[in-house]
Amino acid sequence: MSKPLFERTKVNQIRLHVLPTKRFKTYAISVYLGSPLSESTVTPFGLIPFVLRRGSMKYPDTKQFREKLDDMYGAGFGFDVVKRGDHQIIKFQMDVINDHFVNEKESLLKQSMQFLGSTITNPYIENDAFSKTYVSAEKNTVQKRIEGLINDKIRYAAERCIQEMCKNEPYRLYALGQISDLQKITSSTLYEEYKRWLRDAVIDIYVVGDTSLNEVQSLIEQYFPIHNKQQTEYEAKERYINSSQKQIKSVVEELDVTQGKLNMGLRANVTYSDTEYPTALMYNGILGSFPHSKLFVNVREKESLAYYSSSRFEGHKGIITIHSGIEINNYDKAVEIIKKQIDDLRNGVINDIELTHTKAMISNQLQEIQDSAFEMIGFDFNNILSGKERTSEELIQEINEVNVQAISAFAEKVDLETIYFLRDKKGES
Repeated sequence: MSKPLFERTKVNQIRLHVLPTKRFKTYAISVYLGSPLSESTVTPFGLIPFVLRRGSMKYPDTKQFREKLDDMYGAGFGFDVVKRGDHQIIKFQMDVINDHFVNEKESLLKQSMQFLGSTITNPYIENDAFSKTYVSAEKNTVQKRIEGLINDKIRYAAERCIQEMCKNEPYRLYALGQISDLQKITSSTLYEEYKRWLRDAVIDIYVVGDTSLNEVQSLIEQYFPIHNKQQTEYEAKERYINSSQKQIKSVVEELDVTQGKLNMGLRANVTYSDTEYPTALMYNGILGSFPHSKLFVNVREKESLAYYSSSRFEGHKGIITIHSGIEINNYDKAVEIIKKQIDDLRNGVINDIELTHTKAMISNQLQEIQDSAFEMIGFDFNNILSGKERTSEELIQEINEVNVQAISAFAEKVDLETIYFLRDKKGES
């Protein structure tokens, strides 16, 4: 039986995606606003959703804002600021009970759209600027989040590895920006940045639930009065071309740590839109995504060199990162054995368990997408962002067709570019 598909249209240059289904007891709503990662805008754009969640002109007080959510039977509301390739994506999300399960005069879907629309397009303004109180408080919130990176050494090392690897690329930027730029922002300058952000961002609105494209379209027309947009599609991303002669960049940083953090950056140059994407998923899965993967089995279990060792593939950027926590004195041996796992993949040293278990694990993850409305939205947004239409069923089929030869050929094109090591200040050099 074929799965229901998203129905699509455009409203005021906003791309609208609706999946009519009776499977869920709630409406899942996601609004994505994407902009190119840029040194000048990443910090104000990262701050904007924190200020927007404080109140709108309709609900100017944060208490009123929260009470409205309670009135909608405890509707869920949240946001996130993330990087997807060389784009900064701000996502707002709402989860509200289906109208058929409550006795409410006004549709909860309509109330949710009104709430989201006013939050994003009609924020609380004082004297043609954001509230100084709200901006000051949320600057403090964002600053603490950025500072929190230094306390979470695993995340800190991961960010620093990316910064070093992508030194001349937008992807080096942290999704929430920089503290030095945060301090310069005022309520007036932020409001000007907000107007530019809303005008220029690529906007996608998703709704999954017991509704129709026509119903949601009329609500968007009513509650999302966004015009004069310049950008309605994501621009093609620049490809960073590997130089085969390039030396591996090694960076050692010293902080007060008791456990070393060894991170490596590999350039695959295969992204979500490429035909080799399923092979890249298999490569990363066999390398370090699962308990049966090479890094976990060989680096952590057999050699006892790491407290943790795994890999992550950023499908919109074409980068694979390896993350390990090691004893500081084990640095050389850990680097050597991790490099051996990378070489083994190039040489096609892949056993049946690694191949079959990885296919099963990735397939299970993709099948589970159908159990969550927000997972379905996230998967479809990956298609939209990359410009490549692919269903989860198609991707499962492509995964199952990947063989050892394809992985080995793909591995030949993967370059280890950066080794980043976070260590203590007092250890041996």
